[in-house]
Amino acid sequence: MDRTIGILGAMAQEIDEVKALLKGKTVVNIANREFVVGKINGIACVVAFSKWGKVAATITATLLIQEFGVTDLFFIGTAGALADGLKVGDIVISKRLVQHDLDARPMISRFELPLLNRVYVDSDPELTELAGKAVTNLLNKGVENMVGEEAVKEFNLAPSLYFGDIASGDQFINSDEKRQEIFGLLPDVLCVEMEGAAVAQVCLEFGTPFTVIRTISDTANHNARVDFGKFIVEVANAYSRAIISEIMGLM
Repeated sequence: MDRTIGILGAMAQEIDEVKALLKGKTVVNIANREFVVGKINGIACVVAFSKWGKVAATITATLLIQEFGVTDLFFIGTAGALADGLKVGDIVISKRLVQHDLDARPMISRFELPLLNRVYVDSDPELTELAGKAVTNLLNKGVENMVGEEAVKEFNLAPSLYFGDIASGDQFINSDEKRQEIFGLLPDVLCVEMEGAAVAQVCLEFGTPFTVIRTISDTANHNARVDFGKFIVEVANAYSRAIISEIMGLM
């Protein structure tokens, strides 16, 4: 079966350079969303901005599957670190996704997905391994080849790759108190963002393989000092292009 790869970006600026990879591209607008259709390395792809938050990302992911027939989905973007030791510029690839703000007690257990009898949604092993190989190849070549030496110095980049759990919720986590609360309840979670677990649930219910790739942009507490807007443009966007390009070269 021919593949059609869906590529979601957590922010519009994070996928500008991914769109530039597309050959023979056309733009389709549905539900106030722009879907850019084309090919990367001869493989059919559809690239879209998820929009922020779980509901918005759910709509976008559903449209990718139902309207464009994507067979595999990569979600790429930034996240705040929860686990100690993660630093700005590190890359986390999901093993499992969980919604940290989901709580339907006493009807069901905290974090459990209603009617699905599970807390976590597992990423597809094949896509997760593929993404890991792509990131490893890029890091072996040197991060300066992705973002340039100036950005490496400005953001003190020395990235490492991690595989693990990612938590999502409709909250921007910017306090150490909230960070510690989530980490205390979900101690295996490496980082936190606002969309991945919702997209994971969509893919689970449609039977679509997926994985989530997140770049650490801050430490999700008051100690974060990175210029977020500049980081998105100069680092996250470049990471996205390099990672997606490498993945497509391996497929």
